[in-house]
Amino acid sequence: MLQVHQFPCLSDNYGFLLHDPDSGETAAIDTPDGEEYLKQAEAKGWRITQIWNTHWHPDHAGGNKGIVEATGATVIAPQEVDKLSPIDRVVGNGDSVSLGEWTARVIDVSGHTNGHIAYHLADADMAFVGDSVFALGCGRMFEGDAEQFWNSLDRIRQLPENTQLYCAHEYTAANAKFALHADPDNAELRLYAAQVEEKRAKDEPTVPTVLSRELETNPFLRADDRAMRDRWGGSSPAETFAALRAAKDSF
Repeated sequence: MLQVHQFPCLSDNYGFLLHDPDSGETAAIDTPDGEEYLKQAEAKGWRITQIWNTHWHPDHAGGNKGIVEATGATVIAPQEVDKLSPIDRVVGNGDSVSLGEWTARVIDVSGHTNGHIAYHLADADMAFVGDSVFALGCGRMFEGDAEQFWNSLDRIRQLPENTQLYCAHEYTAANAKFALHADPDNAELRLYAAQVEEKRAKDEPTVPTVLSRELETNPFLRADDRAMRDRWGGSSPAETFAALRAAKDSF
C-alpha cells in the first residue's frame, strides 16, 4: 500500500512524500523547501528517488536542485518547470508516471499556470493537484483564461468521487469564508465550514479533502449549477467561474 507523508513547510504549503514500500521508491510531490523534504525523508528512513512537479512556481519547484544534488532523484515535470531547473522527463496530459508498480495518470489542469498538471493514482484513490483546486477553493488565474481553467476543473470533477485531493496549501479557512458568501444557502457547506473552523482551532490540517464533498460545496466546482449561475451570472459555466474568481480575488 502506498504511504503518504504530509508535512507543513514554508508559511502555508504542504509537502508530500509518496512512498512505495515494495519497491522502496519515494516521490517528492513538488518541492517548496528542499531542505525540509530531505529532513522529512531522512526521518522516515526513505530515500527520494523521484520528483513530481505540478507547475513551475518556486514554492512548488524551488527545491528541485537541492534534492537532486543530495539524492540523484529523477525530475518529472511539465515543460514550464525548466524556468527554474532541469527536467529529466517532460510530461503532459495523458502521460503516465510510475512509482514501483503504481501508476499515476497526468492530467492537464492549467489555468493557475499554463502548464499546470495533476497526478491521479486511480488504484490508490488519490490525486495530487497542486494549486489547481483547493478545499473549498481554486488557485488564482495567473496565466490562463476562464474557459481553460473551468475545463481543467471539469477534468477534476470527472474523477471518481472518492478521490482524495491532496492540495498544496492550507487555505481552507479563508476559502470557506468566500464560499459562504458565494453560496449562502448551501447547508452542506455551512456544516463543512464549521468543521474547518474546529480543525483549524486545533491546528489540524484540512488537507486532503475528498472530491465528493467538494462537488457539493466548492463554489468553483459548481459553476455549472443553476443556482450559482442565477446568483453570479454568466451564459456559460466558464463565465460564471470567471465571475466567481474575480470576486474571490477582491474578497
